[in-house]
Amino acid sequence: MNWKNRLSFIAVLIIGIGIFLYSMKDVSFNVVRNEIIDLKWPWLAVGFLSMIVSLLIEGAIVYVLLKKQYPSFRFRDAFRVPLVEQLFNGITPFQSGGQPAQLFALLQSGIDVGRATSKMLMKFVVYQSIIVVCFVISLITQFHYLAAKLHVLSAFVIFGFFIHFFVIAGLLMVMYWRSFTKKLVYFFLKPVKWWGKPATYARYEAYATKKIDTFYHESLSLRDDPLMLVKISLLTLGQLIFYYVIPYFILLSLRVTDIDPLMVVGMHILIVMIISLFPLPGGLGGAEFSFSIIFSTFLVQDSKVVLAMILWRLITYYLGMFLGMVALAVKPHRIKDNE
Repeated sequence: MNWKNRLSFIAVLIIGIGIFLYSMKDVSFNVVRNEIIDLKWPWLAVGFLSMIVSLLIEGAIVYVLLKKQYPSFRFRDAFRVPLVEQLFNGITPFQSGGQPAQLFALLQSGIDVGRATSKMLMKFVVYQSIIVVCFVISLITQFHYLAAKLHVLSAFVIFGFFIHFFVIAGLLMVMYWRSFTKKLVYFFLKPVKWWGKPATYARYEAYATKKIDTFYHESLSLRDDPLMLVKISLLTLGQLIFYYVIPYFILLSLRVTDIDPLMVVGMHILIVMIISLFPLPGGLGGAEFSFSIIFSTFLVQDSKVVLAMILWRLITYYLGMFLGMVALAVKPHRIKDNE
């Protein structure tokens, strides 16, 4: 990590602690302390374990994608990739650092940059597709509840859905309708041609064409291997299920038992969609606010809401970052150049 990343990591920790303290301003510390003592620790342990399993499955996805081309590629090094991704997702706005960090981790293991880019692209497309499918199911089954009780978040949920939908739609268009996608992009670039300099328009057009062509050629591996596509899709679904179910285990640890696990999972899916709209690293502020608002419907006492939010962030956000710090410090096994 360079000094900017270290500074960002420290800033995230300071802001996070500040948010936790601010959340407790109207809650007695003694009450929260008693809630912690009264926790059902085995259920909380299951929540932590669920996050670890989710990361292990993501590591398995990387391993499956690369093992055939690189037989000496070890699972330990594959598992290192999502951990490093978690760290840089957590310290960069809009999680923009996660994808480059994955490539960096694979290059450290000796994976060819072109192949690494192609495989991580396949992983990204599948991940985005499964997220959209899960969100649509959650939207159909849970949005009436959200709209009825939490009007302020409904617009964020819809906006988040359209962002993710258009991302995956754009990716699929490039994969299957490259020429049409180029025409569509050129059409939206016309205002630059009308009001900008010809050289500026030419530069944007060339850049867009290069990116579309690069993505298309790298996506051929995804189109030409349907069995691999199915395998990665099932693994990604498993990864997300273990992640989405974490709040349910947190609620059980707080001795909240009269809850529908499917509703809790559905609410968590909506929260994850909302978080993606906030520009700060890890959705700081927005994530805590959304979780507190939504899960206050399951928890009567303010102290339980605050504690549940803190536990959720520790498991789903800070745990991954600290594991990423460890993974970054571990030197991977470098595969042979002749593979």
